[in-house]
Amino acid sequence: MAKGMWKVAFVAASAVALVLPPQRSVTSSKQLVAMTATAEKEVPSVAGGESKLKVAPKLESPPVDSTPQFPKVNGGLLIGNRKLVVVTGASSGLGLYGAMELAKSGEYYVVMACRNVERSEAIAKEMGFPPNSYTVVKLELGSFDSVRNFVFNLKAFKGPRALDRLVCNAAVYLPTDPKPRFTEDGFEMSMGVNHLGHFLLVQLLLGDLKRSTRDPRVIIVGSITGNQNTVGGGLVYPRADLGKLDGFKAGPGFEMADGGKFFGAKAYKDSKVCNMMTVQELHRRYHDSTGITFSSLYPGCIAETGLFREKRGWFRNAFPYFMKYVTGGYVSEQESGQRLFEVVDSDITTKSGVYWSWNGNAQQVGLYDPFAKEVRGAGGAGGQIFENQYSKSTADEKTAIEMYDLSMKLVGLTEKDVKL
Repeated sequence: MAKGMWKVAFVAASAVALVLPPQRSVTSSKQLVAMTATAEKEVPSVAGGESKLKVAPKLESPPVDSTPQFPKVNGGLLIGNRKLVVVTGASSGLGLYGAMELAKSGEYYVVMACRNVERSEAIAKEMGFPPNSYTVVKLELGSFDSVRNFVFNLKAFKGPRALDRLVCNAAVYLPTDPKPRFTEDGFEMSMGVNHLGHFLLVQLLLGDLKRSTRDPRVIIVGSITGNQNTVGGGLVYPRADLGKLDGFKAGPGFEMADGGKFFGAKAYKDSKVCNMMTVQELHRRYHDSTGITFSSLYPGCIAETGLFREKRGWFRNAFPYFMKYVTGGYVSEQESGQRLFEVVDSDITTKSGVYWSWNGNAQQVGLYDPFAKEVRGAGGAGGQIFENQYSKSTADEKTAIEMYDLSMKLVGLTEKDVKL
């Protein structure tokens, strides 16, 4: 197939998948609870590894549960001389496989920050995490109280020692929802979880990271969908657009960052723009004074990840093949974890403010390599890490400054509250 035809096929198929009408409407907490209970019965055992984690339940977005967890203590004895890393969303996909790489390296003690503690502990055990290489601490990013409770529990667990790495990975993607769900604090779920919850978490842990003498780093996972200089971000409808941040200015209850009506696919893309802007603004404000490295990454399209659990069954079945054999953007969960480990640990990735990628920049559809017998060049499997470019809109410093300052207000903080 000619290169131009590949682009057309990719754009058309992606656009259709994003704008098809919703499969179901969830309007009440009772409905969510009932549907979640059904979904949990359908989740298979994770014994056996990666293949078992590919089966997505019908729904994994129950009402926000901010019930506090009783803190664990005396973690210093378990951590020993290893670096301490926190990974959010560490029970599936990129977060799980990245956390596993870190734990198995022997160089890191991993705090898995997850919504469901029991499920996450079972997954870590059955996936073969080494004993005494990790602990699971509850984190519900859809609740500012839960974020603060997590920080309290983390400090109680680690004691006076510093935090060496923070990986903000967890995300929700709700493209089929006809109307918005909201966090406990009244924010649209995609923006509330993907951006604001992580934003508050980073602010509350900057002081602990600054105290590290072991190359402290904050990594916030980005996405090509938020970068308009890529196929997925620039050609696939809808585009990310924060507008004049009228939603942020309105405060809790806004549906979209630009003040418009809810559109699930765009809400996710907007949140990813905020993630990448936050990395750049943290770098400008704090890198020189703290020594913390702030970076983002696009690990490739992890087509089997639970991020797509809200999509229809036919889409979840076909999407991995489409990304692997047509666009070339596919990367396995295992390789994505290795890529995250590289950004967390490598001497190559010590530069701050950078957006890291592999195997092409996803600005074109991949091309078939007859020698490797696979499609390459669109950010998918293989290739070497490189410093990618933010799109013009994502690198807009004026908007980033305003977004950052408004985010501080939305999470209830001032500059004086950031303890360095």
